[in-house]
Amino acid sequence: MSVKIRLMRIGKRHDPKYRIIVIDERKKRNSHYIEQIGFYDPMKNPAELTFHKEKLSEWTKKGAQLSEGLRKLI
Repeated sequence: MSVKIRLMRIGKRHDPKYRIIVIDERKKRNSHYIEQIGFYDPMKNPAELTFHKEKLSEWTKKGAQLSEGLRKLI
């Protein structure tokens, strides 16, 4: 099982918010995820990005890959 750490869109139309999740890379963006490790709100000024650094490093040590969009944010 190949695992990715990526953004999952939540929120209303024209008010996006994102969860930072760990998910099997074969699943769709908003399907069931393994674990939520953070949150991103681009509409706040400045944009709010919070995540558990320990969980992120734990999953990357296990072999999880960061998505391109998340890599640009972090």
